[in-house]
Amino acid sequence: MAKDKKGKSDTKKAKLAEKKQKQEKKAQKKEKTKASKVEGSDAEDVDLDAVLAEYKKAQEEFVKVTETVSEAPPKPRSSSTLLASPSNSNQLLLFGGETWNGALASFYNDLNIYYTDRDEWHCVTSPNTPLPRSGHAWCRGGNQKDSVFLFGGEFSSPKQGTFYHYNDFWRLEPSSREWTRIETKGKTPPARSGHRMTYYKNYIILYGGFQDTSNQTKYLNDLWLYDTQNFFWYSPTLPPAQLKPDARSSFTFLPHEQGAVLFGGYSRVKTVVSANKSAKGASQGQRNVLKPKIHEDCFFLRITQPAADSPPNTPPNVRWEKRKKPANTPSPARVGTTMTYHKGRGILFGGVHDVEQSEEGMESEFFNQLYAWNIERNRFFPLALRKPRAQKKAPASEQRVSRRGRAQANEEELLKQLAALQAGSSLDEAEAMELDIKTKQEPDESESPAREMPVSMEFPHPRFNAQMTVQDDVLYIYGGTFEAKDREYTFDDLYAIDLGKMDGCKQVFKREDDTWVGSDDEDDEDEEEDDEEDEDEDEEGDAEMPDEEPEVLLSPSKRKKKQVDEVSLADTDSSTGDDVSEADTAATSVVDDGLPHPRPFESRREFFVRTSNEWQEVLMTSLRWKGIQPESLTVKEIKTKAFELSEEKWWDCREEITALEDEQEAAGIGEVVSLADKGDTGAGGAGRRR
Repeated sequence: MAKDKKGKSDTKKAKLAEKKQKQEKKAQKKEKTKASKVEGSDAEDVDLDAVLAEYKKAQEEFVKVTETVSEAPPKPRSSSTLLASPSNSNQLLLFGGETWNGALASFYNDLNIYYTDRDEWHCVTSPNTPLPRSGHAWCRGGNQKDSVFLFGGEFSSPKQGTFYHYNDFWRLEPSSREWTRIETKGKTPPARSGHRMTYYKNYIILYGGFQDTSNQTKYLNDLWLYDTQNFFWYSPTLPPAQLKPDARSSFTFLPHEQGAVLFGGYSRVKTVVSANKSAKGASQGQRNVLKPKIHEDCFFLRITQPAADSPPNTPPNVRWEKRKKPANTPSPARVGTTMTYHKGRGILFGGVHDVEQSEEGMESEFFNQLYAWNIERNRFFPLALRKPRAQKKAPASEQRVSRRGRAQANEEELLKQLAALQAGSSLDEAEAMELDIKTKQEPDESESPAREMPVSMEFPHPRFNAQMTVQDDVLYIYGGTFEAKDREYTFDDLYAIDLGKMDGCKQVFKREDDTWVGSDDEDDEDEEEDDEEDEDEDEEGDAEMPDEEPEVLLSPSKRKKKQVDEVSLADTDSSTGDDVSEADTAATSVVDDGLPHPRPFESRREFFVRTSNEWQEVLMTSLRWKGIQPESLTVKEIKTKAFELSEEKWWDCREEITALEDEQEAAGIGEVVSLADKGDTGAGGAGRRR
């Protein structure tokens, strides 16, 4: 009995100590909140122009562009921009963003560079960096492939009562880290944020976004093109009868070989509701409110360049064409999704769906699913992570010849065939030809990465407005936002997923968000919860509390969307505009286009080696149709172009082949090898999946 009493007293002391520690932490939080409110008490009276002028003056104190190694990743932020560097395949560019800690907003204008090969963050300072902002847009430069162009964004007072929208236009040279503000003559796009930009040949394309005024948010649907060769903005005048997208922000805007494609987005539209629902008949009255609208329509922007003999400032011919609603779109409809371009498809992640509106806020469902949108076939495919497949031990006859040796032999055979075609000889005479092939220095594969990064078979925590980019077939997901009750979580993490293998989600870094200050109401709620917990402890005695909170996907939240005096309704409209059957008709099946088709478990290299002759013939036919003689190209150029064609086909069929691989693996089939490929030597291996 004495031991039991002693154990209970120790447990009670531990609980009291834990409670005391919790109260001290809460007191520090209150002090922090009071301090922030004192500092930001005049926040709504500040002159934003004066604040930005001070930023600019401080920026000019930097004498030159300086890049320093950061001890830790950048500060957590949302509404920033992330882009794979067009000039270096081992670098990611991160610029701008904002942080909301529950009381005050902070904006950034630092350029951060992540070196993927060294696992290092670098911070760049420059005397000519754009001013702090969030909600801006940037894209690579099309024909100016080594440049990045940035437009617009927003800046606000600390309490976000006053907003300032930018209409400045910048070019970043990633190789030199130099920023240049572009001044153009004539009309330029109005100030905005939440817009999107993409590229087509020598044009930068800008569409949509919104402007915050003193009493409402205005959504935009104007289209602008910037000519990077003649240095002017052009806003095409479209025919009144031509169908074009509604005003919106936060949509997807991806490049296309004939222009650009647009999908989805978010806006708020005016609607009329009853002012007094309890009254009867005409006495109810009416009032105008802004109703949230999630767009799910799709448009193709066709751009036809002017004739070669046209004057320099001749604008292109531009036309919007509405497409059918994409098949298999993520359900339910969601906003805050992020999509990035990769090999003729869009990779979509995350989003949020508001399911109920109440006096305390709205309940929101958050997502962490990953989809691939095949642009040409206009269909979404869900992507899933798969555990790496165990490699089978090769027979002794195959072990004598290394994989690299077989690849080199295949490459020599391919070069002989290409040389025979260039010389006008038949493929049968290729074996007799001799080539002077210089052996390439293979990279040292024994070099290990800087550190081991944890790999999970689950996607990152559900979120919306994450930043994404693809570099060398690897998808990077940075940050994002999640809401629970009154708190807004800004994720401070970075993940990497190999889109070719889909063999796990690698955590580059992850830190807990400790910037939240909150409000007095939130503290009162916490105190009430603590009191309830104390009562429960008295009743239940030694009840244990879990160490970690369960992952909440459906959570009540008060969305910070600048709609304090606006009404958000639960029955969020979706701009389908078409019948449900339209989605079914948009689902196009895989058509036999006469081109070689990849097999399950076949890598890009193995696919090309197996079908190299066919791709050579396809390339030769295509060149002749264009009036180009194949003999005018070198062997290396023919090989490169043929491989690009095969790679494009491999990625186009990736989702269907992945589904076949899963089916065959479930049936116990680990590889598929044709007897014709295997031949008499028994050196099968073209179908082995790496």
